[in-house]
Amino acid sequence: MNIAQLLLQSARRLPDQPALAVGGRAVSSYFDLSKRVLELSSGLVKKFNLKKSDRVALAMKNCPEYWEVLFACWYAGLAAVPMNAKLHAKEFEYIVANCGAKASFFDAREFADLQGEPRQPAATGPDDLAWLFYTSGTTGMPKGAMLTHRNLLFATQAYFADIDKLAAGDAILHPAPLSHGSGLYGLPHFAAGAVNVIPESGGFDAPEIFDLLERWPNASFFAAPTMIVRLLASPAARSPANLKTITYGGAPMYVADSLRAIDLFGPRLYQLFGQGESPMTITGLPQDFHKARLKLETCGYARTGVEVKIFDADDGELAPGETGEIVTRSDCVMAGYWENSAATAQALRGGWLHTGDVGSLDEHGFLTIRDRSKDMIISGGSNIYPREIEEVLLRHPAVAECSVVGRAHAEWGEEVVAFVVLKDEISKMEKQELDSLCLSSIARFKRPREYRFVDSLPKNNYGKVLKTELRKRL
Repeated sequence: MNIAQLLLQSARRLPDQPALAVGGRAVSSYFDLSKRVLELSSGLVKKFNLKKSDRVALAMKNCPEYWEVLFACWYAGLAAVPMNAKLHAKEFEYIVANCGAKASFFDAREFADLQGEPRQPAATGPDDLAWLFYTSGTTGMPKGAMLTHRNLLFATQAYFADIDKLAAGDAILHPAPLSHGSGLYGLPHFAAGAVNVIPESGGFDAPEIFDLLERWPNASFFAAPTMIVRLLASPAARSPANLKTITYGGAPMYVADSLRAIDLFGPRLYQLFGQGESPMTITGLPQDFHKARLKLETCGYARTGVEVKIFDADDGELAPGETGEIVTRSDCVMAGYWENSAATAQALRGGWLHTGDVGSLDEHGFLTIRDRSKDMIISGGSNIYPREIEEVLLRHPAVAECSVVGRAHAEWGEEVVAFVVLKDEISKMEKQELDSLCLSSIARFKRPREYRFVDSLPKNNYGKVLKTELRKRL
């Protein structure tokens, strides 16, 4: 089993079908792409002396070459390590060092001249590492979720089973990062012989998305709720005739926004709940429910082949309607965290993935997320962990204490707010000082949008900061 076969099988059946496009123009057929993958695979192995299961880190922005090197890695039996191109240099440094990457690419030009004689695909097993996805934890130190060829194939098949039937000539747009869910949803489209379209802008631009939906027939795309809100607010907003499906997730969407999206796009929305440890595949709310405007406050029900339950603090199953931790198990669940046996044992205890999210199931199996555990903030579909920001702020010599929480934001879902206690009353602090400190260590989208200087932080009898009280102040 090698996930690269999804591409190669389509290349054999549909060699002249467009596989990759930039904006409105096709740039590579399935024959061209498969030929490039075979040559690049050989060139990668030869130049960097790579062996099976070696890691190759990718931090490129969305571009056709991303797919070339990604499939080349799989074809050679290597593990791809996708990294958000917006991360800070120090964050890149940590991930590359932690996974022991033998090669790293930050720009497509870095491997433009790599080629070699085509070779046979590596003999990979279903449990071999394919995609090492780094997802932050409450300590602020990213953990690498090990996703196997089996995991990626399961996610692909679940797309066909639950979301859409695809055909050659269909299209998927990639305004969201290929290093995350959008990249994973490219796989079923490659398997069907569809075209993967990179916007000319390389990312999300609302007017461009509407134009591309007119250019490419039967087009789908993945979007964070904040992206849908921006589409709805765009002066270019219109009902696209060619739209097939919008899958959205990464954060809950307000019901009012869902209704507005249905009014504009019609019953073409599919809501999903997943996380890096079970990529894009835990629960889903199908198009029919959007058409009927039912259960929009939920995240739908368990995907095909997936089990979902609610556990209490002692890992006992709770009855419908009771609130606890959301757990899941399926062939989509990661093999574990890279070289972190303690975190793996905690997350996968009892044979279930403990998501860290709090929610409840109703009597029909529909999941509602009640809260985010571990105080995680979701802004623009990206996970932000307060501890990571707090550790940076505490490096400032004038900062005695700080606590970071999320505040509701109409466009981004949440925004980051930091409460800061200075070491003495005469200390003076400017927002720009803390901004500069954050920008020197973490990605720009993680920095606080507001700093509130306070005399003290609310705490319980054990000295733990009461973030619930801070949220009430907001």
